[in-house]
Amino acid sequence: MNGDPFDLGAEEPEAGPPAPGAPAAPATYLDALNPEQRRAVETTEGPVLVLSGAGTGKTRVLTTRLAHILAQRLARPHECLAVTFTNKAAREMRHRVAELVGGMAEGVWLGTFHALGARILRRHAEQAGLGDAFTILDDDDQKRLVKQLLEAENVDTKRWPVRNVLGAIQRWKDRALGPDGVPDDEAEGWLVRLYRQYQERLRTLNAVDFGDLLLLPVHLFQQDPDIAAEYQRRFRYILVDEYQDTNVAQYLWLRLLATGHHNLCCVGDDDQAIYSWRGAEVANILRFEHDYPDAAVIRLERNYRSTDRILEAASHLIAHNDSRMGKRLHAETGATGPGIQVRAVWDGEAEARVIGDLIEEERRAGRSLEEMAVLVRAGLQTREIEERLIVLGTPYRVLGGPRFYERQEIRDALAYLRVINQPADDLAFERIVNVPKRGLGAAALRTLHQVARAQDVPLAEAARRAVETDELKPKARKALGDLMAAFERWRERLAYEDHTEVVKAVLDESGYTEMWQNTTTPDARTRLDNLKELVAAVGEFDSLAAFLEHVALVMENETDAPGERVSLMTLHGAKGLEFPVVFLPGWEEGLFPHQRAMDENGLKGLEEERRLAYVGLTRAQERVYISHAASRRMYNQWQQSIPSRFIEELPDDHVQYAGDHGVPAPGLQETHEPFEGTPVFGPAWRDGAGFSPGDAVVHEKFGRGRVESVDGNKLQVVFDRAGRKRVMDSFVAAAPE
Repeated sequence: MNGDPFDLGAEEPEAGPPAPGAPAAPATYLDALNPEQRRAVETTEGPVLVLSGAGTGKTRVLTTRLAHILAQRLARPHECLAVTFTNKAAREMRHRVAELVGGMAEGVWLGTFHALGARILRRHAEQAGLGDAFTILDDDDQKRLVKQLLEAENVDTKRWPVRNVLGAIQRWKDRALGPDGVPDDEAEGWLVRLYRQYQERLRTLNAVDFGDLLLLPVHLFQQDPDIAAEYQRRFRYILVDEYQDTNVAQYLWLRLLATGHHNLCCVGDDDQAIYSWRGAEVANILRFEHDYPDAAVIRLERNYRSTDRILEAASHLIAHNDSRMGKRLHAETGATGPGIQVRAVWDGEAEARVIGDLIEEERRAGRSLEEMAVLVRAGLQTREIEERLIVLGTPYRVLGGPRFYERQEIRDALAYLRVINQPADDLAFERIVNVPKRGLGAAALRTLHQVARAQDVPLAEAARRAVETDELKPKARKALGDLMAAFERWRERLAYEDHTEVVKAVLDESGYTEMWQNTTTPDARTRLDNLKELVAAVGEFDSLAAFLEHVALVMENETDAPGERVSLMTLHGAKGLEFPVVFLPGWEEGLFPHQRAMDENGLKGLEEERRLAYVGLTRAQERVYISHAASRRMYNQWQQSIPSRFIEELPDDHVQYAGDHGVPAPGLQETHEPFEGTPVFGPAWRDGAGFSPGDAVVHEKFGRGRVESVDGNKLQVVFDRAGRKRVMDSFVAAAPE
């Protein structure tokens, strides 16, 4: 990649009437669209909500709509704003639009919410209370800053861990709430006070965090009508991808920009809203027609991915949710497919064995490993599956592991580069002031902090001044003086030398490379290779500042190991992907739907879990294998399980049931002799087994309890010690009164 994505270059022309002339290209690109897609593309004026079900071609609609606006000369490129949630999606959209309309695509404001928010803040830094070249802090820096504030306030970090405090601050920012806007009943006074201190500290550092990239532009638009009006005039057309994943701040940002013309087109799927845990509000898409009464709502229901049986099952399942706008997918290919197989197993080990055998069976039938994926609700489910695949010698990859820019050696190197680029970056300076070790320990750092606070200057400036006094011991003063001289030398070299060569010099002259060369740990070689890769990455940008901006906004490692492999990932991580064959293990009450989600969010939590099940089903193109275990070892304890309610919500005529000998499962009516040492199960889904509300029962794990309600062969029992639990009737026995 070349260039700074936020370097605006020459001033863009003022917004005005569209450029005159005939369309740049004939509208042949419309011929590839189905009627609903074409309507979504050609309905250019006013608010439009495109409800795009899984596999219905939303990316084609978005890119074609943007290309159509440009090709028909409805707006100049810089008058179009297109917002995505990932950098990958932004790159793909720009590439596709360029294929349709050529170079015009380059002028569009296209990127993620955070990237576009940063671009606006760069233009209006002073009005937002920032200085030039402000730093965007990463997650690690934010944690260290909050830890410092907690220690200064003498807050018990065991009771209030750093990640919890930072999470509370981020949730407020997701809702566009500054310290003065937090409702009185939402937090203890000290937490709001710490939020205010956190924001003040960011200003002192001339820094922002990711939440500020949306919070500050929203406040800027709300508090400065002239700036808001400038962008409202500029952006004649606004397009938004994955609207169901927006949070309150993003919602307000879009509403403010669309004021006036209301040419806002949002594409999304309320049935795939699965990210409430990171601030997303499904209510944003559900209330679109309320916000814009004249909105056109266009449903895309022609699925080009999955077989009809898979889509029927997914539609039948998601119909159990009340909070949805409603649509029903159908297979445009006309393929019926083999249906969904639900398999009952004894435990997690048996489940892993079944999955491994099915993978090998599919492989022998000619299926590539790349065409298969195992999607789990919780990461802990992968261990037994991984072990089984290792035994079978089946290559696999776990998606969602540590990312390149989050590795220790990369963070350290980036800290050096950040101090060069922005001397007021205290968090970066503090990270590497004694890395590698220079004799600048905790005592020296305390002295620097004292000087910084007393003179109200950044740590780097405090270090420069401390070198000229006697506060530090001679050895520490000499080491600090050498380091500050090195920073000054590296900073000066950037003015006349290639920035890639300067980065190499920083790593060598600082002693950082030598530190890992002298390290005998097994991963030292890998760390050195990673540093080389970092230097190569820097070379892809026109400047060090552009590279650091990129790193702050793009924290994804998109490289995969060569060779075909089965993919293992969480259901959350699978959104947007597709595979011919999908395995969905662990469909048990408490695991999926996850008990914590239901305990914390009630019905809303259950509905989001059901949407997650819908996402899992619709990742599959041809085959789906669902499995559930009668017992599972979790957190080093055996837990007895009952099948997920989601299995009951699947239509019987599209599901094939199978089960290990003696395991109770929906759809299996015969009774099998149990294995020795296992609980005795009766016929599957029998009606209550004689238990009634009020009966006293005893459970091997949960002890004594009383039946609260009966649902088929499932009991709701209030246990004396364990509280309310859902259990299978065959796991309890009548207890004497």
